[in-house]
Amino acid sequence: MRTERSVRLEVIVLLLVLAALAVLRPGPLWWAAVALASAAVLAAELLNTAIEALADHLSPEFHPRIRVVKDCAAAAVFFAVAGAIGVGIALAVHLLRR
Repeated sequence: MRTERSVRLEVIVLLLVLAALAVLRPGPLWWAAVALASAAVLAAELLNTAIEALADHLSPEFHPRIRVVKDCAAAAVFFAVAGAIGVGIALAVHLLRR
């Protein structure tokens, strides 16, 4: 967390989401969905960080194949975040229909 700004941001967002869940009190399945989505985002971000660090170590100079690897790892984070946002939207719709 000390060196990765995106991980810090994601943890801050997670803490805000947990606070909102505590106030809104959705059912246990929503807590589970949010927990799984949050874990997926953090796991993808940590894997992206590891892949980028390894790629930079193995090939400090620019290499087109390394760029593809880094882009794919970053895209994995994007899709995990998109899925988490989808869970958040579904939860918001659920809470508004109560």
